[in-house]
Amino acid sequence: MNWEIIERELQLRTSRSSGAGGQHVNKTESRVELVLDIRESQGLSRRERDNLRFHLGNRMDSQDRLSVTDQSDRSQHTNRKRALDAMRQLLERGVRNPPKKRRAGAFKANNRKRLDRKKRRGEVKKGRGKIDF
Repeated sequence: MNWEIIERELQLRTSRSSGAGGQHVNKTESRVELVLDIRESQGLSRRERDNLRFHLGNRMDSQDRLSVTDQSDRSQHTNRKRALDAMRQLLERGVRNPPKKRRAGAFKANNRKRLDRKKRRGEVKKGRGKIDF
């Protein structure tokens, strides 16, 4: 992942922030939205794109665009910095390889052992009852 290239590819949109703030909020565009087109990004390898789709598919739109928004501060500059940090963290978490699948056979063997132990334990407990002569 080449962050310098990705940073240049990010699209920045600003808009008026929502919530309390009075006249200041009504006049300034302090809300920042960063959008990265995963399909067209030159800063990501094919494997990284696939990993992002696997890990962050629910955060992407139908055109494989990843979006991060911040409106927590009155300052557009601060919101932009926070959105960049959030995007970077999201990408770093998303490009890691998906977890390897474990063999189902190991699970079956463990389950069988567990059930055998339960059955033996149940028989031990059953043997503690009253003896009928």
